Amino acid sequence: MNKYLKKRAASFGHAFRGVAELLHGTPNAVIHVVLALVAVALGFYFRIDAGEWLAIVIVIGLVLALEAVNTAIEGLADMISREHNENIKRIKDVAAGAVLMAAIAALVVGMIIFLPKIF
Repeated sequence: MNKYLKKRAASFGHAFRGVAELLHGTPNAVIHVVLALVAVALGFYFRIDAGEWLAIVIVIGLVLALEAVNTAIEGLADMISREHNENIKRIKDVAAGAVLMAAIAALVVGMIIFLPKIF
């Protein structure tokens, strides 16, 4: 394997370690994964169509990706200063808000897809 391919393979290893770190160190990420698994199970149970699967997969990916970015931002901010800093607080709040917005969007998508099937 040439040097380029070895570096690409190593980068995937780093990424998978990052996902493991997210899941082991971030309780909210675990909650998001559990809810994602519920959505996937409901998708199989109700035999949702391809367009509905697409929406579910996109919002799951968005929520988990933003949770990872939020966790990274919080970690970097804490490295900069553990003391109260209003600018860092705002940055962390905005990052958390991004996760919240994505999670709300995911909830709405889930309601649009699953509520008619449940009722």
